[in-house]
Amino acid sequence: MSGSEEFDVVVLGAGPTGENLADRARAGGLSVAIVEGELVGGECSYWACMPSKAMLRPAAALRDARRLRGAQEAVEGAPDSAAVLRRRDGFASHWQDHGQVAWLGSAGITLVRGNGRLDGPRRVLVDGADGARRVLTARHAVAVCTGTRAALPDLPGIEHVGVWTNREATGSAEVPARLAVVGGGAVAAEMATAWSALGSRVTLLARGSGLLPRMEPFAGDLVAAALRESGVDVRTGVSVSGLTRDREVVLDLGDHGELRAEEVLFATGRRAATEGLGLETVGLEPGGWITVDDTGLAAGVDGGWLYAAGDVNGRALLTHQGKYQARVFGSAIADRAAGRELDVVPWGRSVATADGAGAPQVVFTDPEVASVGLTLADASARGLRVRAVDHDIADVAGAALHADGYRGRARAVIDVDREVVVGATFVGSGVAELLHSATVAVTAEVPLSRLWHAVPAYPTISEVWLRLLEAWRG
Repeated sequence: MSGSEEFDVVVLGAGPTGENLADRARAGGLSVAIVEGELVGGECSYWACMPSKAMLRPAAALRDARRLRGAQEAVEGAPDSAAVLRRRDGFASHWQDHGQVAWLGSAGITLVRGNGRLDGPRRVLVDGADGARRVLTARHAVAVCTGTRAALPDLPGIEHVGVWTNREATGSAEVPARLAVVGGGAVAAEMATAWSALGSRVTLLARGSGLLPRMEPFAGDLVAAALRESGVDVRTGVSVSGLTRDREVVLDLGDHGELRAEEVLFATGRRAATEGLGLETVGLEPGGWITVDDTGLAAGVDGGWLYAAGDVNGRALLTHQGKYQARVFGSAIADRAAGRELDVVPWGRSVATADGAGAPQVVFTDPEVASVGLTLADASARGLRVRAVDHDIADVAGAALHADGYRGRARAVIDVDREVVVGATFVGSGVAELLHSATVAVTAEVPLSRLWHAVPAYPTISEVWLRLLEAWRG
């Protein structure tokens, strides 16, 4: 064991959240070490956001062309699966992190390779691949940014059949002939879309009554209908009770019989990546989520030195929200270290208010689903007096130009007492690019009377905003 090395801040986890938090703390004049046992860049760069979207985009481009008379005549055949997977590999940097490591160096952040864990207040032990151990001491803060891991259900046989998680689903070099996808959320829907387009016969098994259960119900309905039209066998209300493998995986579906597939992907949720992190040495329960306040400080830890940012705190399991928290919390760490007063009023510079009020999300299925803020059900459950206004996006001129036979729907959830938008959902081709305007409207609490004067350009799909406001005004 080497002697202790001191830094102002020690960050555990070099994914997007950890990198951004380290950068903000460093920009605030603090010395920072970041500890990573896998690839610098984290889950999003290599096994989630980037490779999955690289897999989805080529097929989406072909579908868009086929929906336009005059272009569809020039489009023949299916996506070249080998070329798509090669392009995906490029976006995953071929699972090499040289570029990310170079960026850390350019930002003045010290990288410590190895598995890090807490060993009491402000102390981190790092075990390297070579067996050497380093001891890092933080003068001001330790920030846990270790993210999440796939949560597999406790099913008979699951440990023996070699199931896929998101990592295998975004990294496989081969297209399985038959793929079973277990789950009804965003990962399940996106991977069913991607692998079906690349030639797999996909069966999607959702335990609930529909897909995308945390979004407006019509979003899951439209995505399920489109998946079925594309050839995916979508089954809802179905649970897996066990698995075996001979040459294929055999899924026991109870009263629904059995299903055979070459591979099976479980997209059934995430769990905090805190096992073996030493939380018990600072008085926290091992292996669970780390609860934090709006400035990132961990609850139940004395001294105001332990922070947790990103998915590991369970506030908003989205890469962009983790990066947002990192910017806020990293700056708060620097301010506290310098003795500067924090700005902790809602929407102040030192608090991550948007986690609960304005977190945007896009599901890159066909059709796309883009949402921000509260659903109608969530807003009602919070006791708000709300009204939903809906519009068929196909009625907007920009949508008709975007694709022949465009199908989509938009909803704004309006707080009728304050007359502001508290949530919005768009479903349709190309709607991801509508989302930031909705995010601004929700987070800035733009009064509908002022939003009425934000004129959308003609002819764009953004004109759906005008139609929603007209529906509100009556």
